[in-house]
Amino acid sequence: MKLRYFKICGFCFFFVILVLSGAAAWAIEFTYKFNTGDRYRILSTVDHDIYVDRRLSYKAEIVNRIAFEVASVSGEKARLKAVFQTAEKTTAVGAVRNPGIQGNQTLFLWSRDYNSEFDQDKFGYMTVGNQYYMPMVRDVPVFPNKNINPGDAWNAPGLEVHDFRDNFGIEQPYRIPFTADYVYLGEREWKGTRYHAFSVSYRIFYEPPRVTGRVYPRRIIGASDQIVYWDINHGQAAAYEENFRTIIDLSDGQTWEYRGTAQAEVIEAPPMNKPEMIQEIAAEIGNIQDVTVRVSDEGIVISLENIQFAPDSAILMTSERPKLDLIAEILMRYSDRDILVGGHTAMAGTASGRLQLSLERAQTVADYFISREVRSPGRVVIRGYGAENPVADNRTEAGMSRNRRVEITILEN
Repeated sequence: MKLRYFKICGFCFFFVILVLSGAAAWAIEFTYKFNTGDRYRILSTVDHDIYVDRRLSYKAEIVNRIAFEVASVSGEKARLKAVFQTAEKTTAVGAVRNPGIQGNQTLFLWSRDYNSEFDQDKFGYMTVGNQYYMPMVRDVPVFPNKNINPGDAWNAPGLEVHDFRDNFGIEQPYRIPFTADYVYLGEREWKGTRYHAFSVSYRIFYEPPRVTGRVYPRRIIGASDQIVYWDINHGQAAAYEENFRTIIDLSDGQTWEYRGTAQAEVIEAPPMNKPEMIQEIAAEIGNIQDVTVRVSDEGIVISLENIQFAPDSAILMTSERPKLDLIAEILMRYSDRDILVGGHTAMAGTASGRLQLSLERAQTVADYFISREVRSPGRVVIRGYGAENPVADNRTEAGMSRNRRVEITILEN
């Protein structure tokens, strides 16, 4: 078993407007300020080592793409809507086998999609429904109702919320309380620019109630040390960086430990002009058989139906390369966007076999685009769907041919 633990930075779950007060020369009042319709996009990366019983077993990278929208504002409180998209790349160390793709992953594998809605007041306190797993870090940061000078410190309770459905069959969001300590640091530099900054640190020691009949966490110990950078001119958080360590003692005697770093920043890519992109791409693929384009929640999807591989394999037929070359040229015109390559199969064989084959075919197409320098490996995510999302009737050969497809999504987020 590989115990999945998605560390998604705390900064990814809030956006803050920094308001200057006219009191002391350095005194600043930190508050959240919202405008209905505001949208924010955040990209975070996490690098960590995973130890099993004190032996290094995996190295993992996680990319989180988060999109926020201020749905409404009422008084000093806002209703926020957010979409969290998570992808992971894992490397097994030593003799440990990596589940999923055979061998170690060379590309990011799409992990989870989360949607969330929650309320947040001007000091940062959240009200989140029990059904939501995100935000993972809640009530961080929160601010005192006063002006703050460099060196001033404060503290407040916070909460980590984890998704332990796959690991332990725990269906409800798993809540771990802590107390966060804050210090306003004055100005600090991030990527050559100076910002106002503050530190956030907290420690976790949590012993949850016993659970019978399954493996469960007996003790969770953790530490997080963060610095958040604030852009005065734009009036919002600019970036975040963190060092963290988490240890989970399990009821079966195993210990899993995660040591790593995280960082995040607001990304400036403008919203997609989806109607214009659809029109441009449709004009270019018009003469290619079995290729279509459509809009999705994630971005723009180019679907290659009836793409030809050797039977029951991920070996691409040579006849398909000209088609992929044209798609590669289209993708290069939108080089500021990452891409998701998704594999689909017809209804044949076992569910696990279909899922694995679809994932391997997605990787084959992604590798082809990388070889053409369409994107670097770090900007490509792959996902296998098996036969879950058919576009035609699997009871006919024509329908099965359409369902054997690969879809390339130009990601908005």
